[in-house]
Amino acid sequence: MPLAREESSPLFAGTAAGTLRLIFYLTMAMVLMVLDHRNGWLWRLRYTTAIVVEPVYRLASLPADGMHALGVAFADRRMLTEQNQRLREDLLLANAKLNRMAAVAQQNQRLKELLDTQHSLELHVQLARVIGVDLGAYRYRMMINLGSRDGVKVGQPVIDAHGVMGQVVDVLPTSASVMLVTDPDHAIPVMVERTGLRTVAYGSRNGEQLTLPTVPMAADVRVGDKLLTSGLGGRFPQGFPVGEIRSVNPAPTGMFLEAHALPSADLDRSDEVLLLHDLAEPAGPPPPPTPAGPPADQAPAPASSAAIPRVPLPAIPSSSAKPGATQTGVPQT
Repeated sequence: MPLAREESSPLFAGTAAGTLRLIFYLTMAMVLMVLDHRNGWLWRLRYTTAIVVEPVYRLASLPADGMHALGVAFADRRMLTEQNQRLREDLLLANAKLNRMAAVAQQNQRLKELLDTQHSLELHVQLARVIGVDLGAYRYRMMINLGSRDGVKVGQPVIDAHGVMGQVVDVLPTSASVMLVTDPDHAIPVMVERTGLRTVAYGSRNGEQLTLPTVPMAADVRVGDKLLTSGLGGRFPQGFPVGEIRSVNPAPTGMFLEAHALPSADLDRSDEVLLLHDLAEPAGPPPPPTPAGPPADQAPAPASSAAIPRVPLPAIPSSSAKPGATQTGVPQT
């Protein structure tokens, strides 16, 4: 039985045969490299070998690629969350600024309309700001930031850029209460712009419209007619818009027509209003009192030429006025 070789002889042994084998292989390698460099004969072999070896490289790099992808995913998620939060904050801030700019633009427009009203009519007015609203049971009033120190008086008309809002009913040192034209206790003499018919407009219990309960049956009153202040009573100047008629129906008594009108003023949206003054009175706080008595260089007036004090006449109640309404002059129809 032949014995197995314990050790295999090396390919390039230190013998002469091994040396010749090494020289042969080196020579073949150099010949293949020169031929491949000049003619490109082995590119197909390299291409096929690369295709076979590439999956091995991909498989070997899968753990590292997976860890990198997880790290990038978590980092991107955190970064996207932070960016989303910042963008949401920026969007809310931009919306808030945009809303404030819109509100300021609307306020500037209202102030411009008020100033245009003042300049066009050449009125002595004071600009006041609404600081409160008193909407109780059948009570529709508002508070303004001007009072007796600013020359505000009871009965002073209040308007905005669109029409009459009401009149001052209570004055404090730094504020005043204004009764709106839609208050049930308010009455204002008006006339129909189209026909010149004079009547009285009262407030209503719902606080949203005006009521004209004493329109004559034969009067020409239509839906859409404009109501203006008639100037009767001497409180509201003539010609200011009051409202627009929306409905005309027979009164329950059958003796008159009853009309309902929508106020011209923005009663629930105006933030600034105008207080009207008499043309003979300057707008603003009253002047300081002057000492009584005639000047030193002027003799006192005789007793016969002294001013006769006025005695106010009692008000004559009108049959067409509502009980308890604040009257500003009842016209004769």
